[in-house]
Amino acid sequence: MEISALTRSVVKGSHAVISPDGYINSNVPGWTDCVVNILISDAMGANFCQTLITAEENTQLEGKTEASQIFFYVISGKASVKINNQKKSLSKGQFVYVPVGKEYLFDKFKEDTQVLTFHKEYEKLDGYEVPETIFGNAADVPAPEYLGDPALRLQELLPKDFSFDMAVNIFTYDSGGHLPMVETHIMEHGLIYLRGQGIYMLDHEWYPVKKGDTIWMAPYCQQWFTAMGKEPAVYIYYKNVNRFPAIV
Repeated sequence: MEISALTRSVVKGSHAVISPDGYINSNVPGWTDCVVNILISDAMGANFCQTLITAEENTQLEGKTEASQIFFYVISGKASVKINNQKKSLSKGQFVYVPVGKEYLFDKFKEDTQVLTFHKEYEKLDGYEVPETIFGNAADVPAPEYLGDPALRLQELLPKDFSFDMAVNIFTYDSGGHLPMVETHIMEHGLIYLRGQGIYMLDHEWYPVKKGDTIWMAPYCQQWFTAMGKEPAVYIYYKNVNRFPAIV
């Protein structure tokens, strides 16, 4: 029998590790007949939101982006999506970036489809237009070596353009691959593991992580990761980019 008081989940002031064993479902207006898990939010001190949606029969996601832009990524399964007048079918590994001021509708889900979302309040930059809707497929995005290390590959899913104030990337580590330094930076992160396992160091605390786990890292949370096991470790992650800090 499992001991219900045990979990790998940890929530601290500078970081969190959320494993699926502790999920409690939420209700989001306009998102119907589905399981919604709000994994990262401002309630824990974050400046963005990350959710995981698991489809059931007749699932529908309907709404309008107002202050916040939303990035939707299909982890598994498939669904139909309409952004204003643009219609597409999305399946595993495909995504859509929905800028502010857009109506969206997801329906015709295959049951048990899982969709990841990142939400961030949009900060417009003078001289740059608000981005347009972007549909994409991770399989079509180049995966160059990261800092010259063939064991690490980084895919950038959104354009490197100052009109964007958020980035979403996919990081792949071959078994034994690891970050070349302990990173300490202003960017905040939210991620979920799509494959594999490893050890993540967050502010000098060491955590075993695996497929399905979520991690939040506050600005300046020190971070390092190494992949372990017999297959690559892969995670998709959010970060804030391209804007001044509050005071310069």
